[in-house]
Amino acid sequence: MDLELRHLRVVCAIAEAGSLTKAAAALRMTQPGLSAQLRRIETMLGGALFDRRRDGAVPTGFGELVLTRAQSILPGVDGLLADTTRAARRMSAPDRVRLGSVGGPLIGHLIVAVRELLPGTEVTARSHHSPVPLLEDVAAGRLEAAVLGDNPHDELLPRDGVVLVPFATEPVFALLPAAHPLAAQEEVTLARLLEEDWAVPGPDRDRTREYWSSVCALTHRRPYAPYEAEGRQLIEIVRAGLAVSLCQATFVEVPGVAVRPLAGNPLHYRHVLAWRRDGPLTPHDTEILRRVRAGYLDTRAASPAYTRWLKRGSGGVPGLVEP
Repeated sequence: MDLELRHLRVVCAIAEAGSLTKAAAALRMTQPGLSAQLRRIETMLGGALFDRRRDGAVPTGFGELVLTRAQSILPGVDGLLADTTRAARRMSAPDRVRLGSVGGPLIGHLIVAVRELLPGTEVTARSHHSPVPLLEDVAAGRLEAAVLGDNPHDELLPRDGVVLVPFATEPVFALLPAAHPLAAQEEVTLARLLEEDWAVPGPDRDRTREYWSSVCALTHRRPYAPYEAEGRQLIEIVRAGLAVSLCQATFVEVPGVAVRPLAGNPLHYRHVLAWRRDGPLTPHDTEILRRVRAGYLDTRAASPAYTRWLKRGSGGVPGLVEP
């Protein structure tokens, strides 16, 4: 009979519990069974490991030697097993990959990339109006990856075990009713836009509204926002001519609305891809990032307002990231 790791674990469990009875309960063994196993271990090693007393089991001098070696070996072995388990999980194709996204056009590119790189894997996706819960879900293992976004006022904070890669920073544009006089202009000043009624995201969305207000305050005005809405509802309010708003530069104009750059590029939005460092997408992270970046370029090219803005030059957007 050869000495095995499980034998060392038994010796450590007895020493930690202080008695064979308590150790047997912790190991889910019977006390006679543990006693018999300890005798076999002692025979293998060549000496008594514990003094059995009425008040418990105390390591002998020989037992202390064995315990010292066991306690130095087992943590390293446990670490090795944990690392190899994670590596094996990364190398094997998962049955399901769960993705997340804030409002934006890039989740489709992420889904396609994962499905092509992991054929046969079920891919699910869900959205949330705020990036923070999605990032927390990635950190907790409830999502494998997510397309997120932030702004200079509220950049996402790193999470343990999560890779955060910003891959594009773009200006924020004005969203106008198509029939609005400002839609006839090549660009709109923020000061002029603040003369209109606004539709804005709700305060619980994230800190986007706070960011917009802080930049608007530099013009000594704040937006008057009688309408709180998001997504399709916000677009419909603007389309009806009731308000103006702001949008990502990659927003594609739909009938009834117009997208125009803001003069001086006072506001910015950053696209961020997040994935679990020990998750199943890690072996493909470089290729997934490349494909999402390429998808961003396609989306950018589909926005007439953004394309015109780019042809005129970036206008000195701080931290502009070109994929």
